[in-house]
Formats: sequence, C-alpha cells, structure tokens
Amino acid sequence: MHGYQLTFFTQQARQHDGLPLGEWLLQESRRLGIRGATLMAATQGYGHDGKLHAAHFFELNDQPIEVMMALSEADAKRIFNRLHEEGINIFFIKTPIEYGMSEEH
Repeated sequence: MHGYQLTFFTQQARQHDGLPLGEWLLQESRRLGIRGATLMAATQGYGHDGKLHAAHFFELNDQPIEVMMALSEADAKRIFNRLHEEGINIFFIKTPIEYGMSEEH
C-alpha cells in the first residue's frame, strides 16, 4: 500500500483536553480508525528555536515526544482535520511511503 509516514513532535508537558498532547494524538488517531500509531519518548532534542529539550531524572516535562503513524492519504487528511478543529498547532514530518506486511510483499 502507498501512503504516508506522519510523525509529530512535541514535549511531555504540552497538554490538550487534560492529556499530554502525545497521548491525545495516540487516542485520537485510534478513535479515528487509524490502524496504528507509536508514541516514543526521547532522551533529548532541540527544536526550531535551538532550545535543548531533555528528560531529567526528577522532571520529565521538557522530554521530547514523537508520535509516528503509517497511514493512507484519507487517514492523514482526517487527522489534520481534527488538529485544525481542535486548534492544535504542532510540528510534523509527512513522508510518502510504501507500507504493508512482509508476507504480502
């Protein structure tokens, strides 16, 4: 199948509807029927402003979070529509891909 790898980047402390934004994205993608998403916590990274974001031993609020999905064009449109409806502005990377199960290839 052909579609997109869609990856969102945020920080642990960023919230939406009382949830960390990464968790909200994971739950919302499932609610929309997107067949899979993965939430990953990173040790550190930096954004467009050059500020270093890192997980610290006692404080995880600044920890970088990544949510990745492999999805169809229709699913990508649905998740972007939801982000627009919710007023969420988040950095993403959208890359054309081929995906499927190894048995099918």
